[in-house]
Amino acid sequence: MDTKVTKKKLGLKEKYRFLTRDLGWEPSYHTKDEIFPYVNYEGIKVHDWDKWEDPFRLTMDAYWKYQAEKERKFYAIIDAHAQNNGHLNITDARYLSALKIFLQAISPGEYAAHKGFARAGREFPGVGTMVACQMQSIDEIRHAQTQIHAMSNYNKYYNGFHAFADQRDRIWYTSVARSFFDDSMSAGPFEFMIAIGFSFEYVLTNLLFVPFMSGAAYNGDMATVTFGFSAQSDEARHMTLGLECIKFMLEQDPANLPIVQGWIDKWFWRGFRVLGLVSTMMDYMLPKRVMSWREAWNIYGVENGSALFRDLARYGIRAPKGWDDAEKAIDHMSHQFMLGLYQWSFGTSFHSWIPCDEDMDWLSKKYPDTFDKYYRPRWDHIKKLAAAGTPFKNYGLAKLCQTCQLPVVFTEPDDPTMSCHREAEYKGEKYHFCSDGCQDIFANEPEKYIQAWLPMPQLFQEPNNGDLAAWMDWVSLKDGLDNGDYDGSQDQQNFQQWRGMATSNQ
Repeated sequence: MDTKVTKKKLGLKEKYRFLTRDLGWEPSYHTKDEIFPYVNYEGIKVHDWDKWEDPFRLTMDAYWKYQAEKERKFYAIIDAHAQNNGHLNITDARYLSALKIFLQAISPGEYAAHKGFARAGREFPGVGTMVACQMQSIDEIRHAQTQIHAMSNYNKYYNGFHAFADQRDRIWYTSVARSFFDDSMSAGPFEFMIAIGFSFEYVLTNLLFVPFMSGAAYNGDMATVTFGFSAQSDEARHMTLGLECIKFMLEQDPANLPIVQGWIDKWFWRGFRVLGLVSTMMDYMLPKRVMSWREAWNIYGVENGSALFRDLARYGIRAPKGWDDAEKAIDHMSHQFMLGLYQWSFGTSFHSWIPCDEDMDWLSKKYPDTFDKYYRPRWDHIKKLAAAGTPFKNYGLAKLCQTCQLPVVFTEPDDPTMSCHREAEYKGEKYHFCSDGCQDIFANEPEKYIQAWLPMPQLFQEPNNGDLAAWMDWVSLKDGLDNGDYDGSQDQQNFQQWRGMATSNQ
C-alpha cells in the first residue's frame, strides 16, 4: 500500500517566484527584438533583466486582497459623505475651485498613466518589470475612478464639474497637465518610467497628495481626504518603483548615465511647471490653509529631493539642471499664476477672486520678501478697478510656451519685475517659451514639440472661427455659471443658502 505524501507548502520566496518570474517564457518562433522592438531605440543598455528587483515583493493575489479592502473602506466613507450632505461641511465654496482644477487636470492624468503603464508593460522583456507595470497600471485606473466617484457628489450641487474630460483636452490651464502626459506616453518605455516614476510620483505626488490632502481635511472635505490617503499607500510603492528603475538602468551599463541624467533634467522641469497649478491651489484656493506652497516645497521638495539626489550621487547623478531656477521661482509662482487665472477667468471652468485683506495678510507672513513688494500692489490695484465697476479682465490670447503650454506669465529667475520670454526659430518658424528649461527641452527634441497642439489658437480655427460663444460651447463651458468671479456666483449663493438652511431652524 502506497503511503500518501503530503505536498510541502510553498514558502513566501517560492510562491513569489512562481507568481512573478515564472510567468515568463522564452520565445520560439519570433526573436526578442521582434517582440520587444522599442526597448533598444532609446539607447539604454540592459545586460541582465533578472537583476531587476521589485521594491515590494507583492504577488497578484495579495495585491487584489489588499486593494479590495481599501475599496470597501473608501466607498463606505464617500457613501456616508453623500448621505449626510457632506458638501455643506466644507469651509467655503471657494474651495471647490481647487477641486475643479484637480478633476480637470490631475484625474485624467491618472488615467493617462494607467494607459502608459499598460503599454510599457508590454514593451519591456523583463518579467519583473512587466508585473510591476501591470500592478501600477491597475493602481492608476483605480485612482482615476475613485477621484471621479468622490467628486461626482459635488457635481450634483455645484457648477464646473460636469465636463472635465472635454476641458482636460481643450481648455488652456489644463493643457499643461495634458501635454505632460502626452509627452510621456509618446516617449520610449524607459523614458516613460522616468517621467512617471520620478517626475509624476516623486516630484508631483509628494507636493500634491500629502500637503493638499491635509488641506482638504482642514477644510472639511472628507471625500477628497479619503481618496487621497487611499491612493497614498500606492504612491509610496510607485515612488519606490521609479527609483528602482533609475538604479536598475544605472547599474546595467555606464553608458546609460548621460541618458538618464538628461531625462531627469527634462522631467524635473516638466513636472515643476505642472506644480504651478498645485502652488496656486495651496496658496489661494484653500479658505483654511495648513501650510503655504513655500513651506510644502521646503519639506517635500528640498528635503526629500536633496535626499534623493544624495542617494543617486554614487551613480554619478547630479541635481536636475533647473533646480536652482525652480528654487528662485518658489516665492513667486503661485501669485503670478493666480493673477493669470483671474485676468482670464472668462476661459476657466471655475471661479476666481481677489484675495481679501485677511488672505493677503497671511500671504504677506508666508512670503515676507516678495508678496508685499511685488504682488499686494497689483491686487490692490485690481481691487480698486473692481470697486469702480471696471474689473480687470483680459480677453486677449496669451502667448503660450511651446513646451509646457502655459501662458508666458512667469518672470526671470533673478528679476521678478521682468517677464521671462524666450524665442527659438526652427525650420523657418518662431516658437515661444516661458523659461530656459522649456527652451532647452524643445531644442533637444524639436521635431516632437513642433507637433504640439496649443489650446488658445483653437479659438480662431474650426469649429470656432473666432466666435467666443462657439468656443465656450466647444469646451462645454457654461458662461456665467462655470466661470467668472466667485463673488455673486451661483455657487456662492447656493452654498450660503443651503448652509444657512442646514444650520438654522428657519
